[in-house]
Amino acid sequence: MLGYIWQYVYTSFLRYWLKWLIRQATGKCELQRICSECKPGATRTAKAEYSLRSSKSKVLRGALETSKDNLEQCVDQIMKEKNVKPQKDPQFKASLNICLLQITGYSSLYVSVEDLRKEVFSADNLEHEAMLLKLWDLLMPSVKLESRITKQWGDIGFQGDDPKTDFRGMGLLGLINLVFFSENYTMEARRVLSHANHPKLGYSYAIVGINLTEMAYSLLKSGALKPHFYNTVQGTPELQHFHQLYCYLAYEFDKFWVAEEPESIMHFNQYREKFHIIVKTHLQEPDASLTLTVSSKN
Repeated sequence: MLGYIWQYVYTSFLRYWLKWLIRQATGKCELQRICSECKPGATRTAKAEYSLRSSKSKVLRGALETSKDNLEQCVDQIMKEKNVKPQKDPQFKASLNICLLQITGYSSLYVSVEDLRKEVFSADNLEHEAMLLKLWDLLMPSVKLESRITKQWGDIGFQGDDPKTDFRGMGLLGLINLVFFSENYTMEARRVLSHANHPKLGYSYAIVGINLTEMAYSLLKSGALKPHFYNTVQGTPELQHFHQLYCYLAYEFDKFWVAEEPESIMHFNQYREKFHIIVKTHLQEPDASLTLTVSSKN
């Protein structure tokens, strides 16, 4: 209870006067101090985001929702609002611009990912079908698919004769991630598939991949991926960056699974949660970066 009271008093009263006193002493507003004292990355952008969100100024709070096209004008308005002179602080505009690209870009990325998640896989959509068949060809280049509906899909970890039923939870997003990993890290994807088909330590490759898409989506939605994207993308995070993150999860989960040597696939949820905790713990580090270190084709 006392913690909530202190938080309210600090954010509503003390913080404002503390900022005012420091500005009088340094000649710089809080955003200037953040941009000049923190190196580019998660710490700087997170502090800038908090400063903007906590501001009493509508101009500063509104910056969090501005579009990419209006970003430069928005930065100019903030500089005018805070009386920041470009000649006295020439790096401020560029630094704040990067922070805002990351902050607003994260929100836009979530919208894009959500749109793909909501898009239902349709056997009547030629692009969807082509993507599914491409996944097979990438993972099983020497084995011909006998027909579109076949038990062969189980060889790459789908549950039934028709994979479309497995995409219900994550929609087209699940398939796109599977294809992206297989296309950009083909050797690694095939190695992971070989582990998944192990007679004792195996798991359903495609089903687990879709499950990991759900993990990536949930982390994005909760904001937990901000440190990763703020550290690794010096600008606007885009869909390809999300797909790259999925590749990291798919590759690292396989390493984790093999190392743990679970007794049975029946314990999947237990090990999945253990891996989830490891990922979330890593994301709390200032220099968090969930980046696959092997070289991609691109």
